[in-house]
Amino acid sequence: MEDRFIKVLSACPLFVGMSMLQIDMALESASYRVVELPSHDVYALAGMPCRYADIIVKGTLISRMASISGKQVEVTRLKEGTLVAPAFIFATEKALPVSVETDGNVELLRMKPDELKALIDTDEQIRMNFIRILSNIDVFLTHKMKVLSLFTVREKVAYLLLELSKEQQSLEIHLQRSRQEIADSFGIQKFSLLRVLSDFEKEGALEINGKVITIIDRQKLIG
Repeated sequence: MEDRFIKVLSACPLFVGMSMLQIDMALESASYRVVELPSHDVYALAGMPCRYADIIVKGTLISRMASISGKQVEVTRLKEGTLVAPAFIFATEKALPVSVETDGNVELLRMKPDELKALIDTDEQIRMNFIRILSNIDVFLTHKMKVLSLFTVREKVAYLLLELSKEQQSLEIHLQRSRQEIADSFGIQKFSLLRVLSDFEKEGALEINGKVITIIDRQKLIG
């Protein structure tokens, strides 16, 4: 396997705790292929079954879900090293709840589910990593439900900004979605989102410059 792929896979949660040599040796016994997808290509439509165990080794996938208004709302961006839709690979109901498309050129390391199962069965580290991936998904969804059902609009916006800051490892946040898409993803009105952002800026918690938001005072966000 090419070194550039091994380097990306070393950051994949499925191979945490394994050296590049161990990853290479584990995959020697697996049947896989590298699939190239062009920019803005459809990876899957909502309702389609999850047929493969795909790991992104180059590029980004964007998942979208239809909002109440019928608009396609960006749910998340899947980056290099991500195992795509792990909860659906071995599910009885394999239908994906989101549509997924490429953002730029994408390369996938593709295995059939049986090949991934063989890796899980034969390598204890991979087995524990896969269990951890599924557990983390459950924790994430539980927290997401709490955010959507119990948080006020102000708390939802603060949560979003703090999560983006953590993800980007910076107090200077670069928004990749429009304000309408962000509002739709939290089930709130766009004007409510804009009002809260304006309030935070007036209170000295934020500085807003187009799609760049800088956190000035974290305590004022969570206070």
